[in-house]
Amino acid sequence: MQAWRWDGFLDYLFNAYLLEGAAISVALTVAALACGLVIGLGIAVMRLSGSRVLRGAAGFYCWIFRGTPLLVQLLVIYTGLPLFGLRFSVWEAALLGLSLNEAAYLSEILRAGILSVPKGQREAALALGLRRGQVFRLVTWPQALRIVIPPLGNSVNGLLKTTSVASVISVDELLRRTQILIQERFLVLELFAVAALYYLAMTTLWDLVQRRLERHYGRGYGQEGADRR
Repeated sequence: MQAWRWDGFLDYLFNAYLLEGAAISVALTVAALACGLVIGLGIAVMRLSGSRVLRGAAGFYCWIFRGTPLLVQLLVIYTGLPLFGLRFSVWEAALLGLSLNEAAYLSEILRAGILSVPKGQREAALALGLRRGQVFRLVTWPQALRIVIPPLGNSVNGLLKTTSVASVISVDELLRRTQILIQERFLVLELFAVAALYYLAMTTLWDLVQRRLERHYGRGYGQEGADRR
């Protein structure tokens, strides 16, 4: 068994190739989160709709994407859909898979946040002459956001780490680049340790951002909301 090599570990601790891979992971996270929020909000609205068809379609979507592994979804998108004439690059397939998967979870977070706002406030806003779009934008969403931020922040943390699954379809992110270097240098444990530290650094930085967001949106709701976490 090969002994641990401190020189190999330190050589790659601030390696430009791996840093670029980390940047790609962050970019994929941001893109998938943005797309997932848009799709997730649409699914949440459908789940709250009075239409049985829309509720059923949204429920089916969540059942599929929450009940099957992300890895399987990525492989179906990248290798299965081309059989039906739909071809995607590795980046497009990864973004599509991560976005669709994340949307299923985000929709439940958004739906819970919307439902947390008392119905009477929406009815009062409508009685004052506000249109439904204005009621959502000015009354419902600002209050729901305070409830949504903590679980949404946790989803971002998880999504950042989940991007590593995209390495299976050869997306050139952090884990994929780590595996390439391992094949070249045979520093298995050392390089995986470096990758783990990179993920730890990224999630720690996000945790600091999340705490600031929670404090910001918790203002005006008492000491408990302001001092969350």
